[in-house]
Amino acid sequence: MSASLSCVGLDFSWPDGRTLFHGLDLTVGPGRTGLIGLNGSGKSTLLRLLTGELTPEAGSVKVTGSLGHLPQNLTLDAELPVAEALGIAGTRTALHAIERGEATPENFAAVGDDWDVEERARAGLDRLGLTGVSLEHRVGQLSGGQGMLLGLAGLLLRRPDVLLLDEPTNNLDRDARHYLHQAVTAWKGPLLLVSHDRELLDLVDQIADLHEGRIHSYGGTFSDYQAAQAVEQEAAERMLRAAESDVRRQQRELVETQVRLAHRKRYGQKMYDNKREPKIVMNQRKAQAQVSSGRLRGQQQDRVAAARERLAEAESSVRADPEILVDLKATEVPAGRTVVVLTQVRPQHTGEEVAIDLSVRGPERIALLGPNGSGKTTLLRTLAGELPPLAGEVFRAVPLRFLPQRLDLLDEGLSVAENVALFAPGATDNQVRARLARFLFRGGRADQLVGSLSGGERFRATLAALMLAEPAPQLLLLDEPTNNLDLASVRQLASALAAFQGALVVASHDQPFLDSIGITRRLELNRP
Repeated sequence: MSASLSCVGLDFSWPDGRTLFHGLDLTVGPGRTGLIGLNGSGKSTLLRLLTGELTPEAGSVKVTGSLGHLPQNLTLDAELPVAEALGIAGTRTALHAIERGEATPENFAAVGDDWDVEERARAGLDRLGLTGVSLEHRVGQLSGGQGMLLGLAGLLLRRPDVLLLDEPTNNLDRDARHYLHQAVTAWKGPLLLVSHDRELLDLVDQIADLHEGRIHSYGGTFSDYQAAQAVEQEAAERMLRAAESDVRRQQRELVETQVRLAHRKRYGQKMYDNKREPKIVMNQRKAQAQVSSGRLRGQQQDRVAAARERLAEAESSVRADPEILVDLKATEVPAGRTVVVLTQVRPQHTGEEVAIDLSVRGPERIALLGPNGSGKTTLLRTLAGELPPLAGEVFRAVPLRFLPQRLDLLDEGLSVAENVALFAPGATDNQVRARLARFLFRGGRADQLVGSLSGGERFRATLAALMLAEPAPQLLLLDEPTNNLDLASVRQLASALAAFQGALVVASHDQPFLDSIGITRRLELNRP
């Protein structure tokens, strides 16, 4: 029987009662399926339901074959040897023991059929671009992107029948993405892939669009999906315009009907007052007129109600991505004003001793570029004051805030509003909520616990906390900010940063995003 993964009639709600899925169906057969959807739509939650990490309230999940899952926020112990992270440490130890002459039944059982485990592990690392990484290396010696590739290498070594990947391009530089793309292309079994990487999504065979708790399937790549969506949205907008026109017409006809009925009523009353016919006849006509008028008015009102229902249906078919609104005058930095200066700074980074001179002035927007392991995160942490340099001086002239890759600034046990209040203690609860509404946390959404947020929602909450902090930041340091963001959220972030009037230093491998935020200078770092 061929490997597959499916769920039928899946129901799931959060502890606060919010329903995420009701009757959701999904089948993943042979080939590569790209799972897309807005942040908060439940993509990562669906993967956790499919792996059994979460239990649905109703419905069933069926897996034919073994399942491998690479989570979005892969966390590996920094002290872990690479061999152990790959899951081959025990087999390798037994193999080496047998080679030394310790041919015990326990060692043979530990090796099983994996006599070539080291060769396969080495080949797997090489295929993913980790050529210089030995099995004795510690995980802490690797960059975040290399750690993600290491996790994928370990997953592939276990040879699962069905593969689930959740945002696998996070933290990956251009070369690493190339190796990941090759691995995805080479995969022959069923694959369910959550990603916002357009190039990666253009390697899939079908798109599963998770929208408002339902899966809508489209054959082909993400580009094919976009073309189909454009056609659907054009048709939906035509339907919307027609429905709006129909509502206006039905409302106009209702008004005209009411005018005619009022005219008839006045005419009938005049006839009754003048007593031109017997009273019994006039009363009978009056009763008939009332019945007829009521029927006509009811029919017209039904037509208006039906037109409004068609309008509501047409409106729901047209998708509109909400926009983050940022209007923070206190973040403005005058042109030419010194923001931060690095003088002969040597960051705490392994490798060659390189002294960095950097001066950021006015509302500059600087992109930190370079491969994984080149020290972009270390330099940002040095700028933020989290890491003291090995040598040199850092002069900070304005308030600044640092948005790290791991988004670990917020307290998961507190709500979004409570977290933001910690960053802006002088703001009232109403002020905090009004500001959060601009970051799309409106009403009860501001009371969600941070621990229950999706990756994209957590990013928005963290960005809101930093930008609404007191004093207002005039320099933002961003480390791979588009990680975990869907394409709509990337546009929202770009819009927010376009309205930010301070200086930016951004580490990112997302070239289209960098182009969209008006980068004025690029600083290239080389791997030591």
